Amino acid sequence: MSEQPRRPRKPGKPYRRPQKDPVRILAFEALRAVDERDAYANLVLPPLLRKAREKEGPEKFDARDAALATELVYGTLRRQGTYDAIIADCVDRPLREVDPPVLDVLSLGVHQLLGTRIPSHAAVSASVELARVVLGDGRAKFVNAVLRKVARDDLDGWLERVAPPWDEDPEDHLAVVHSHPRWVVSALWDSLGGGRSGIEELLAADNERPEVTLVARPGRATPEELLGEEAAVPGRWSPYAVRLSEGGEPGAVEAVREGRAGVQDEGSQLVALALANAPLDGPDRRWLDGCAGPGGKAALLAALAAERGAFLLASEKQPHRAGLVARALDGNPGPYQVIAADGTRPAWRPGSFDRVLVDVPCTGLGALRRRPEARWRRRPEDLEGFAPLQRGLLRGALEAVRVGGVVAYATCSPHLAETRAVVADVLKQHPGTELLDARPLLLGVTDLGEGPDVQLWPHVHGTDAMYLALVRRTS
Repeated sequence: MSEQPRRPRKPGKPYRRPQKDPVRILAFEALRAVDERDAYANLVLPPLLRKAREKEGPEKFDARDAALATELVYGTLRRQGTYDAIIADCVDRPLREVDPPVLDVLSLGVHQLLGTRIPSHAAVSASVELARVVLGDGRAKFVNAVLRKVARDDLDGWLERVAPPWDEDPEDHLAVVHSHPRWVVSALWDSLGGGRSGIEELLAADNERPEVTLVARPGRATPEELLGEEAAVPGRWSPYAVRLSEGGEPGAVEAVREGRAGVQDEGSQLVALALANAPLDGPDRRWLDGCAGPGGKAALLAALAAERGAFLLASEKQPHRAGLVARALDGNPGPYQVIAADGTRPAWRPGSFDRVLVDVPCTGLGALRRRPEARWRRRPEDLEGFAPLQRGLLRGALEAVRVGGVVAYATCSPHLAETRAVVADVLKQHPGTELLDARPLLLGVTDLGEGPDVQLWPHVHGTDAMYLALVRRTS
């Protein structure tokens, strides 16, 4: 049997295998998980990084690899709106017609070009190699063509080209320049009360990488112990807060591993402290956290309650989240109980508690620094879905507290429909209540507005945009 003649090779460059870059492949995988599964980067990225660190050979990650992968993922998500506008100017079709995986590779490339110090030729080359690995040679050529167009200008030049002028449409200008949906820009601007400088500072702060903040749980750890860790500095406001400067790893802190300390934003700590320090009329023996998952505030409240000999009931509707609460409170020195229960249909008798916290589910617009992808998922209509639940939880809290006791209504959103509107509506239906001035209970914190409620801000206080209203039941 004669051999088949070999097919002649086409003239041109010989085929070269694409070079695998573990850092960029991991960043791409994280972005795909965020897009395909509606996952959150802060939940997806840590296990991917952990797996990469455990590998042997050239794909094993070191600290610099992990830092670059983290920057690529979070930077791309934060600037997605801006990068979409730039990419749209460089392609010959509507952006919705570009396959999402291709768009992820393009966005990663644009972030390297416009948001990092990576040289342009290296950013383009690395992105094209990534495209060859995950998309194939054909679409890699498309990625190469688009990124070469992007590389012709810097970020300021592109913003001047793609962002509407301020004088023509200030909200759309801010949306493109600062990478927020227009409706979010409008809502945040309303919450701030107007003025250009404030909204620009807030939107810019949303795009900054937040520091990791730890809480030393009273009676279990001290700030001094945490300050002995590398890269640790004191918190700005909370007496229990310690910040980890860039590169600090919470998992490397012994007290965190043992549950004696935890990761908790200072705004969240301040809400718990304000409730714990609010003046009461009468006894101070029973506390309730009515929306306790995933357990950060409950763990701090339980530790504070233990110092006074008070009991904390931590209630969470979702059983799996109640499990997270139980894990956070494990080892607390004082009496506590964790249950799975619905705060709008209480499992306790009316008037059973002296202090009650309800940190209600919300749009999360106050934590866009930590969950940048949330800004692209939320829609204005989401507010209508949260509204009945938020009002129901506050009503349930007011029924759970005794006369003379205090309720803290908190939410990680500055949207007026989730903050003052909820409190005003519910208190109209409960005449036997009064708003307390929360400002003096946030000791040392400045720029807290006219009160009596409190709105914290990333650009003013360096915290998430937590809202707090304290209500005393008077009859």
